[in-house]
Amino acid sequence: MDRSKALAALSALAHEARLELVRLLVPHGDDGLPAGEIARALGLSASRLSFHLAALEQAGLIRSRRVSRNVIYSADLQRIGGTISYLLAD
Repeated sequence: MDRSKALAALSALAHEARLELVRLLVPHGDDGLPAGEIARALGLSASRLSFHLAALEQAGLIRSRRVSRNVIYSADLQRIGGTISYLLAD
């Protein structure tokens, strides 16, 4: 991982709601969660959730896929691990 990707990831995580969102998604693995369920779990309005999801997706920390009428979001564990590895590298 290069410095600019690490900075983008860390910047995206430097917000309470986005950090909690990633922590919510990690245990769900590739199955992820639908946007509505994420909004309910975090107590966010649809517009606020959309804003935070876009920031995390742009940083490469989450992925989305459409299933029927739902958008399912999941954590990109490889990118999250890469960010942590970047911090721990000599």
